[in-house]
Amino acid sequence: MCKQPGCLDIPDRRTFLQSLSAGAVRPKTASVNFPDILRPPDYAAIRTPQGQFPLLPQGGHWRRDDVIVDDGAGRVITIESPRTALEHVLLRWRATFPANARFLGDHWERSYGDLEWRSSVPDRVMPWYFLASSGDTSRGYGVGTGAAAIAFWQVDPEGISLWLDVRNGGDAVQLGERRLAAAMIRQTSAEPGRTPFDTARALCAALSPKPCLPGAPVYGGNNWYYTYGANFTAADILRDAKLMADLAPSTHSRPFMVIDAGWTKADRGAGPVTSTRDGFPDMAKLADAMKAAGARPGIWMRPLLTVEKLSENWRLPASTGRAGVPYFVLDPSVPEALEHIRMSAAEISRWGYELIKHDYSTFDLLGRWGFQMGVELTAGRWHFHDRTRTTAEIIRALYQTLRDAAGNAMLIGCNTAGHLGAGLFQLQRIGDDTSGKQWERTRKMGVNTLAFRAAQHQTFFSADPDCVPVTPPISWTFTRQWLDLVARSGMPLFVSLDPSCAGNEQRRAIREAFTVAAVPQPVPEPLDWMNSTAPEHWKLGGVQRNYHWYPEDGAPAFVR
Repeated sequence: MCKQPGCLDIPDRRTFLQSLSAGAVRPKTASVNFPDILRPPDYAAIRTPQGQFPLLPQGGHWRRDDVIVDDGAGRVITIESPRTALEHVLLRWRATFPANARFLGDHWERSYGDLEWRSSVPDRVMPWYFLASSGDTSRGYGVGTGAAAIAFWQVDPEGISLWLDVRNGGDAVQLGERRLAAAMIRQTSAEPGRTPFDTARALCAALSPKPCLPGAPVYGGNNWYYTYGANFTAADILRDAKLMADLAPSTHSRPFMVIDAGWTKADRGAGPVTSTRDGFPDMAKLADAMKAAGARPGIWMRPLLTVEKLSENWRLPASTGRAGVPYFVLDPSVPEALEHIRMSAAEISRWGYELIKHDYSTFDLLGRWGFQMGVELTAGRWHFHDRTRTTAEIIRALYQTLRDAAGNAMLIGCNTAGHLGAGLFQLQRIGDDTSGKQWERTRKMGVNTLAFRAAQHQTFFSADPDCVPVTPPISWTFTRQWLDLVARSGMPLFVSLDPSCAGNEQRRAIREAFTVAAVPQPVPEPLDWMNSTAPEHWKLGGVQRNYHWYPEDGAPAFVR
């Protein structure tokens, strides 16, 4: 059961799982054979700084010198390596899929408009989990959320490979005498007639046994896409809070108004949080004023970046090309640095903000965006100060610290690994930024992530597909449709409303969308996601709805 503040408990997990596919199973037809990996692998190997070496089966586990990998009969993978510094563990199962099978993987952190069903691509990296579909049969494979290793899958005509990245930064981990419970393997049953989307939902529910969910639907405003962090004040935020309250239904939970980046004195969102920009004299009084206006206050922070003069021992190596001087990136493996991070988040919570959006931690830690990672999450052979823990463990500890510091406030992760944040974050930004300047970017990032990660909604967390920008450069024709889809999806709906665009038609549409979004909605199903990266046909609340995402002149050759 979820014990985090503000969470919605799911008392009967079995009933919940059964409800995922209720009414969605078609009459069974001839079964397609799909591989089973809940059995010992057929091959295992390790990677160290000296190279890759096979492991030998021995007494129910795999071994080489002092390294012991126990596959737990294909379920819980544990690793012991008291003297050998480890980088990766490889487990491989001999397996074949139907020749016409198609596959869908996840992403390291946010997605970047690049999720799609594809035929077999042997070198394709599929982080955390993957789905396979052929005919009317589908199956899901993955590792449980909160893993102690960064995991990815690969599928080729002769087998399935699971890579467990146990590195510490860009270098090998030094586990010492402890035993690492690296990952738990899960798979769904291959039921003929179950749609691939229902298989995805069942898999995500199996991977995330204790999601942390908001107690009510989340909706409201966010000022990023009409300010982009510049030229706004506390007075502007209070104006927006009043507008969101006016547009919200009076019979349901109150809307949020989220202050995004741009309120701290240092640029790039760097701390300390107590040093605010001109125009924000008292953050606690602003939170109180927003509540008095009828909105729930939310705020953005960048927990790892600061301009404070702190001990050099708290700093991550500068050689990874992260933010550069004079910006100081904290190393969360250092207890004192982690406590500093906790105090910053706790200060925001004390101010009275009920939603804390923490951002940039993946980039600040690893120096890369998710679309740049592939099999190498970071560049160079650098390591955290504490070399005994894996990157995954250090990230999870950071997330736990933020969760503890937030108190009764809800957390939303952005540029965070949702697979490691599930169970700690009530909300997760599941895709890269939409846009207040170019519709095609919203279609690429927003529509794609809503479709291909909708299965994570209410199974991992409440999945946020990002804002609906209502701004002068974006055609209202497309904004209106994106607003409708997000509202009917039941996912968090944040509207970024430029005051110059708050005409009667826009206000009426947003008021209608908020009325829908304030009530729990069934999880949306993209009906044409097997054939499009930006689905136009959806099942929403049991009704099929069609959207049109393309202007008359089609899509541009590129999206900035």
